[in-house]
Amino acid sequence: MSNTPLRLVIFDVDGTLVDSQGDILASMRSAFDAVGRVVPMREKILSIVGLSLPLAMMKLAPDSTAVQQAQMVDAYKARYQELRREKGADSSPLYPGALQVLNTLHAQPDTLLGIATGKSKRGLDALIDAHGLAKYFITRQVADFHPSKPHPSMILAAMADAGVAADQAVMVGDTSFDMEMAQSAGICGIGVSWGYHARAALSSASLIIDDFAALSGAIDTLLGETA
Repeated sequence: MSNTPLRLVIFDVDGTLVDSQGDILASMRSAFDAVGRVVPMREKILSIVGLSLPLAMMKLAPDSTAVQQAQMVDAYKARYQELRREKGADSSPLYPGALQVLNTLHAQPDTLLGIATGKSKRGLDALIDAHGLAKYFITRQVADFHPSKPHPSMILAAMADAGVAADQAVMVGDTSFDMEMAQSAGICGIGVSWGYHARAALSSASLIIDDFAALSGAIDTLLGETA
């Protein structure tokens, strides 16, 4: 039996494992159309990816009423679900190298994998089923049960599920919210440059990588190698 401590690698989803920006942008257009408001620019919409939907709507339309924001959330969800039914796995394709690195990490007996996402449970379950990813993740933290990122609640729950201490956990994500959440939880953050926030926004990251091939080495650098 290995004496190596267990390690927990927690992944964000949108902009990190999958490229869902097409459906996010289309769904946000439906949300703003539903209340007759001008749709924000692409960069503005992508800047809020990772936040829970209610908070995202508040940030994108701060002068709208609570009723309007609720209508926008409902319209967004309806369109996103419609697109997912139409497109299946193509709705949110995996980034190049994502599946390979999940397989590599999953094969390490001392490495556990988890998810911390602004998605709903329904949305995450559908994405995991579409890509056949259920076997990889021992903990899945979603927006339904936690405060929005960057609050550390999702990471703390993931560590509790895995029985792993903060010095043996790392968060992998593409946004400032992911890196700030990791910092608040007292764990290392690995920023990925291929997602929805600019590299400069990932200033709270312990390391930043440019492709999935670099992830295993980055994890080893921060947490130590497995046996």
